[in-house]
Amino acid sequence: MIEVRPGGRRRIDRVLSPDYTAEIGARSLADVRERRDEAAQEETDLSYLRRLLHVRIDIVRAEQRRRAETGSASVVEQLVSILADNAVGPATGSGRYQTMEPSRAEAHRRHVEALVSDVDLSDVMSLSESALETTLTAYTEEEDSVSARRREVQSVVDELNAEIARRYREGAASVDELLAAERDQSS
Repeated sequence: MIEVRPGGRRRIDRVLSPDYTAEIGARSLADVRERRDEAAQEETDLSYLRRLLHVRIDIVRAEQRRRAETGSASVVEQLVSILADNAVGPATGSGRYQTMEPSRAEAHRRHVEALVSDVDLSDVMSLSESALETTLTAYTEEEDSVSARRREVQSVVDELNAEIARRYREGAASVDELLAAERDQSS
């Protein structure tokens, strides 16, 4: 379960701290953008972690289906289909187009592997029914936790984006200034 530690130093602790968006209207536009970008990076990382969990859930469920439908193809034979369905299946939840790459991909992979440390999904067919059920429960509970935190982070991103939009709408920020700043950075 992803816990938020008040006063913690991790990005998720900062982003989900109540003071992260406090008095946002008094902060500089650069600070609001920086906070929005930091929160968006956390959302990207949580989305990546969620996808890792979905793949593992799909693998376990495929093995359970295979056992229920005696004679069906092994999970290894179904793996391409399982991964393809996960990649292009209908979106659920609050998916967003993301331009960032996960910043902690390896740490997320290790986290997911540690959830069920004694289960090796590379040989899922050798697991007992009980081990499959325990594994599925662990993965789905973690996915629920990650999804809840992701929704919280998305709310923070939305609040920060709304503040940026408000400033442009009310004339407190200018697109010309933004473009000039970007030109200066690329020079």
